[in-house]
Amino acid sequence: MPEVQVRKRLITVEEIFHEGGQPAEKPLKRGAIVAVIANPFAGRYVEDIAGFMDDLKPLGLAMARDLIAALGGDPAAIEGYGKGAIVGSAGELEHGALWHVPGGYAMREALGGAKAIVPSTKKVGGPGARLDVPVTHINASYVRSHFDAMEVGIPDSPRADEMAVILVMTTGPRIHARVGGLKASEIKGEDGLR
Repeated sequence: MPEVQVRKRLITVEEIFHEGGQPAEKPLKRGAIVAVIANPFAGRYVEDIAGFMDDLKPLGLAMARDLIAALGGDPAAIEGYGKGAIVGSAGELEHGALWHVPGGYAMREALGGAKAIVPSTKKVGGPGARLDVPVTHINASYVRSHFDAMEVGIPDSPRADEMAVILVMTTGPRIHARVGGLKASEIKGEDGLR
């Protein structure tokens, strides 16, 4: 498979102090890392594309580690995660699906074996397209306080023959989360759900 060609990267971190109520004792950090890469399948239909997932694995791991560093450097501080991809207009949605394994497993590895499935979304879009990347707790998908999303995009990306691959991590629940359900302190850790 072709070597992964990165045109640019973006790392962004936001700190949320409150959502109208009292400021949180510790602000929530939400961070995203985006790599804009050449889409080797742009402009044509290719039947066998799965091998490119292996080529993306080193990029996924490097991105996961860099995002953890941007969020303070402590993998134990990360409580939520998600991933996504925006495929340029000369590509197809299935090209974005190539990011599932390299992005998801990289975050799980970098976080020390997180158990929950990494939520994901993808779409085809042009330069400036934005993607709402879903987030859940890293060890139990049913922890409602950590259901979240982060809007991510880059003004000039992706170009028609590119893809923007994205990882998102958070350091805790939504600020002022109060809709009940399974609490993070109640996670059993048996199946990645509860």
